[in-house]
Amino acid sequence: MPSIDVNGTTLHYIETGSGPETVVFSHGFLMDHRMFDHQIAELATRYRVIAFDHRGHGQSAQCRTPFGMYDLVDDAAALIRQLCDGPVHFAGMSTGGFVGVRLALRAPELIRSLTLIDTAAGAEDQNAMKQYNQLLFAVRLIGTRPLLGKVMPILMAQPFLTDPARTGEVATWRKRIVNLDKGSIYRFGKAIFNRDSVLDALEALTTPPPTLIIVGEDDIATPVAQSRKMQAAIAGSSLVTIPGAGHSSPVETPAAVTDAMTGFLAGVSASVG
Repeated sequence: MPSIDVNGTTLHYIETGSGPETVVFSHGFLMDHRMFDHQIAELATRYRVIAFDHRGHGQSAQCRTPFGMYDLVDDAAALIRQLCDGPVHFAGMSTGGFVGVRLALRAPELIRSLTLIDTAAGAEDQNAMKQYNQLLFAVRLIGTRPLLGKVMPILMAQPFLTDPARTGEVATWRKRIVNLDKGSIYRFGKAIFNRDSVLDALEALTTPPPTLIIVGEDDIATPVAQSRKMQAAIAGSSLVTIPGAGHSSPVETPAAVTDAMTGFLAGVSASVG
């Protein structure tokens, strides 16, 4: 599988499809690029699609030293510059969305459009921070397996977790999370949960990229209210709320997310001509 050296780390990625425009997928904490399998399969019929694993996730390099939120932004910027000839349609879920909004601010020439999924542009809620710091402390000591009972309901809503027809999918994601390196997850969590707010900076943009915001109706980690704040801050952005979905809507309700993205991207392409 291909990999690329960027910003002092090595990122694994996949590339599929073809077309004059490129879509880049950026996943969330504890996940990997496979969370977008449904969206990739659909969009690859019309676009060149790249999906990468963040450092410490999937098949990318582990995180051996501390780093910050903007190191992840630099990772993505370097990957786009090396693999793409022009601006891309950037689709980020949770951490991927944290990266996407900051890329739009720091390197707007790289972004043709933004799809922000189950994410936020503000700093982490202080009450949530207390819980997350406790979980990260435990992860550093004992890994993720004993904590799955607390972590899975944050990542995914009950309709997905308790659906008998989707038991295999839930088991697959549980296994992937358990296999993550505990040191990498601790350092990654510290980086993203201590992020700054960029809401004011986004509001100050006079010509933000075309932006679609998608959020699961039952998202606990980045609730619908956070998406509404982003929509208010990003001029011209649109918001789609997915019924029955939690924080991982591309996995939980893949068709709904794919449909929203497909329509949005077609509209952006048509407007550019």
